[in-house]
Amino acid sequence: MSKVLGIDLGTTFSCMAVVEGGQPKVLENKEGARTTPSIVAVSKNGERPVGLLAKRQAVTNPENTLYSIKRLIGRHWDDAEVQRDLKTMPYKIIKSGEGVKVLMQGKEYSPQEISAMILGKMKVDAEEKLGEKITDAVITVPAYFDDSQRQATKDAGQIAGLNVLRIINEPTAAALAYGFDKKVNQKIAVYDLGGGTFDISILDIAADTVQVLSTNGDTHLGGDDFDQVIMQWILSEFKKDQGIDLSKDNLALQRIKEAAEKAKIELSTAQETEINQPFITSGSDGPKHLVMKMTRAKLEQLVGELVEKTIAPVKNALKDAKMSTSDINEVVMVGGMTRMPLVYQTVEKFFGKKPNITVNPDEVVAVGAAVQGAILRGEVKDV
Repeated sequence: MSKVLGIDLGTTFSCMAVVEGGQPKVLENKEGARTTPSIVAVSKNGERPVGLLAKRQAVTNPENTLYSIKRLIGRHWDDAEVQRDLKTMPYKIIKSGEGVKVLMQGKEYSPQEISAMILGKMKVDAEEKLGEKITDAVITVPAYFDDSQRQATKDAGQIAGLNVLRIINEPTAAALAYGFDKKVNQKIAVYDLGGGTFDISILDIAADTVQVLSTNGDTHLGGDDFDQVIMQWILSEFKKDQGIDLSKDNLALQRIKEAAEKAKIELSTAQETEINQPFITSGSDGPKHLVMKMTRAKLEQLVGELVEKTIAPVKNALKDAKMSTSDINEVVMVGGMTRMPLVYQTVEKFFGKKPNITVNPDEVVAVGAAVQGAILRGEVKDV
């Protein structure tokens, strides 16, 4: 019997895993990475890159590069979220009946079709990696997704040629990845700070169920916002130093965005990093190089406010679950942004206990989806 593919279809990145020999295993994509950017594009010559290749040309081809499509899936045109995205997204979002479509090179696509392109790449890459056909999948969604968003996600899977066995909640998947379903009467907080969104969920684990007691968050707070703050700092430092404003130079911005993301990641382990982009532009006196140092202290000063913004939703989620921090047995960290020491420290300070980070935060949801798939197949002991 072919394996069940567990897929975390994320706002900014997606990840996939299977259970082999009773053990979950994250699968690398064709590019050799364990996560795939949730980005689809149409290039000038009509090619349709998905993932890393689409991300690489995002700033130079913004109107034909679709990202954060998860914000639109299964939504109605008059949803506040859609109206907000109309103002912020560089690509065209149009009304289609009650729902929405997006435009790439003048052609209309539904959010399901775009999501299906991402899922399709993952399916093909998984089949190459495993050397076998994949048909069955378990796909995760945020706990707050309504029936329409869940159905649209399922439809995306079907368009991609997948038989979606089940759609499960991301925090539930995280709990499964940690094997918390084996520990009865646990109250778990799942703190999920991803690339595009922040979610906090309070779970109750009983004898044979994982129940979401409450969920809260901010659909526009994530790693991308941190990158933007760092980019703005780099741009203003360069302007101060060289007197040149790079904010309208798309090619330079693409490089600065990548440099900002790299610096942010490096400063999770290092105290200082160098941002080095030679030949970023040229002035009247020849080529200019962007070289500057950034310390972790500087980064924390820049993003401190963003990290602090996650605490109000956490308080609301606890209130809705009628709990205080002392009622929580475990705090689980999900999403790449939770690697930032300041995020970890802020969460530890708030809950008064060390968060659990033994499973890779980028991969924990996909791992949980794979575990759920194996449970459905009867390959792993039931929840």
